[in-house]
Amino acid sequence: MAAKIMKCGESRIWLDPTRLADIEEAITSADVRRLIKDGVIARKPKQGLSSFRKNKIAAQKKKGRRRNRGSVKGKKGTRLHKKKTWMKTIRSLRKLMVELKATGKVDNKTYRDLYTKSKSGYFRSKSHIMIYLERNNLLRKDVRPEAK
Repeated sequence: MAAKIMKCGESRIWLDPTRLADIEEAITSADVRRLIKDGVIARKPKQGLSSFRKNKIAAQKKKGRRRNRGSVKGKKGTRLHKKKTWMKTIRSLRKLMVELKATGKVDNKTYRDLYTKSKSGYFRSKSHIMIYLERNNLLRKDVRPEAK
């Protein structure tokens, strides 16, 4: 009855252990209201949620912990934008190809072949291009000086 009057749960009602006899005699709502007014029956404070664990985990994440495969949500493409990864790769490949052409390690025909292959996604990385050139003997040994 006290919980209903005080508009809270039964677990939040505090009863004065020294005045249990008075509480047992109270049978009407008016009696309970009088006991509340006298301070025999009181409402316990709401129990809050501690943010200690939350703060601890946040601090660990800031340090780079808790980032393994089990913690990852979403697909690979969700976390790493496909277009941005492609742009990052192709720009580094093209930079390498221009460098090889400028130093004269590859001729124009080989450069065009590499360019079209990289554009279609044939090469994974710069090292992959170098392996391809070495295996197919496309690297020039007699490097001419840079023409300016």
